[in-house]
Amino acid sequence: QVWQIRLDMHLLNHDGNITDAASIAGIVALCHFRRPDVSVQGEEVTVYTPEERDPVPLSIHHMPICVSFAFFHQGTYLLVDPTEREERVMDGLLVIAMNKHHEICTIQSSGVVMLVQDQILRCSKITAVKVAEITELIQKALENDQKARKEGGKFGFAESIPNQRITAFKMESAAVDTNDVEEQAGEIIAKADPPAEVFANPVLHTPGTAQIGEGIESSWGDLEESEKEEAAEEEGDTEAAAFECEKVETEDTSTMRGTKNDEPIVLSDSEEEEVVILEPQELPRKTR
Repeated sequence: QVWQIRLDMHLLNHDGNITDAASIAGIVALCHFRRPDVSVQGEEVTVYTPEERDPVPLSIHHMPICVSFAFFHQGTYLLVDPTEREERVMDGLLVIAMNKHHEICTIQSSGVVMLVQDQILRCSKITAVKVAEITELIQKALENDQKARKEGGKFGFAESIPNQRITAFKMESAAVDTNDVEEQAGEIIAKADPPAEVFANPVLHTPGTAQIGEGIESSWGDLEESEKEEAAEEEGDTEAAAFECEKVETEDTSTMRGTKNDEPIVLSDSEEEEVVILEPQELPRKTR
């Protein structure tokens, strides 16, 4: 029999680079987790409560940590741990998972940038340094938590919430200098170019609406360029088909020259071909 462990992550603040944050949170949660102690005698399995026996930690041999790299201008510029705004304008992303023994666990590349061997090797060297630093921080945090639990102090959420360590979209307060604001605004307006046209009154296109500026006329009902070309082609095809139909009817009229059933009908495709004269009894049943 085995234990089944499921790891759920809840995102509190999305400021970019979720992969690295999720990998750190996941490995710390697994290292911090304790399962109930179990004894097996034959086919009898006994699961002990925390009061009966101390819970047992998981057997984690190494800590794979992810480090993300953002590339700009087709790999010319490299950035570690991109923010949410930097991710919007990056060309590609490279994620390397490594442990403190310099063993690469996984590499994932995404985006439209093509990386060369030297760039990947450079990123792997940076990853080795960052993984060593992050692993040391994780081990110190776990040791401090274990120490606080033994001493009976506050730990976990009980310690983080009063100190406002767990927040969503929190920003530090910053002082804003409002002195000489009018003078600065006047200088900016004086340096700015005047507008091309000034509209004293709003433009009223329809009753009940108002708009400042010239605006754009409604294009409802107007055909796009592609639709105009298709309409022109269809109109040309229709005219060509009508012309062909009229030509065929004219040729049929010129080749069929019989007015009475008793008179022979002369069929001729052209002036150079042989003229064939058919008697009335030799005509087919259906004739135009």
